[in-house]
Amino acid sequence: MQLLVLKNIGIHGIHSQAVIAERLLIDAPAVSRLVDRLEEDGLVERRAGENRRCVRLEITDAGRQEIRALERAAEWVDVQARAFLSPPEVVELSRLLEKLQTGLCQLLGTEAAAPRKDDPASAPATRNEDG
Repeated sequence: MQLLVLKNIGIHGIHSQAVIAERLLIDAPAVSRLVDRLEEDGLVERRAGENRRCVRLEITDAGRQEIRALERAAEWVDVQARAFLSPPEVVELSRLLEKLQTGLCQLLGTEAAAPRKDDPASAPATRNEDG
């Protein structure tokens, strides 16, 4: 998840923790903890935002180097995968992965909107013996 947060800041230019939380379908405190770790590692910095209540997230030089390393690793995996697949198989794999990603994002979006299983208020009503 830290890499996803770093990517959203460094590549997509998202500087708000709230927007990152919305985009990744996780709660704000979780994003705050992830940003804390990225900041401790020197990959991002929190800077003063437009008002006192918000901060602006900025990627550091070390964070940019981390993203470049991630991109190089992804390129390496792509080259290795293509060595074992024909061009039509690469096209089919890309199509299937995109379909899977879309489905999982929809599922996560549905689960984010659904009541939590551990929430007593959302527990299904139990039926009595009469029906």
